[in-house]
Order: sequence, then C-alpha cells, then structure tokens
Amino acid sequence: MKTMMSVDGKKIVRISDEKASQLYSEGFRYVSKSLWKEKVRDVDTEVHDNPLGTGFAHKDTKSNKMSKSQKRHLRKSNK
Repeated sequence: MKTMMSVDGKKIVRISDEKASQLYSEGFRYVSKSLWKEKVRDVDTEVHDNPLGTGFAHKDTKSNKMSKSQKRHLRKSNK
C-alpha cells in the first residue's frame, strides 16, 4: 500500500503499489501515511455522531469504576 497526494493537494489516497506507479506517472506524488491519517482518516472519525460508534470511530465509554485491587486496598486501609 502506498499513500499518494494529487498535485493540487486536494486528494490524498491509499492505494496498491501497482496503481501507485500508474498515478505517479499521471502527476500524483508519494506522501507519508501520517499525513493521510491527519487529513483523511481522523477527519472521518469526527463525522460519526452515533454514541456507540462504528468500527474505530466509537466514542470513549470508559467508567471510573474501582478495580478489585483498589477496593481491597481501600478495605485494608479502613481497618
């Protein structure tokens, strides 16, 4: 897989190696995967407003429950 950007910088795509060589001859240039993550992938995660989320785009549902060891330590310190 390669990450490529159009000459005008408007389009960033992840494509196979074969298609990448084809697009390179058409004027696209190679860019880093981190640029694709910033501009394309991470932007898509903000679009999802579903509270359960879809795939990697779900919201954090972590609660602040104490673990068993924390509860045990609390009980020992209260004695």
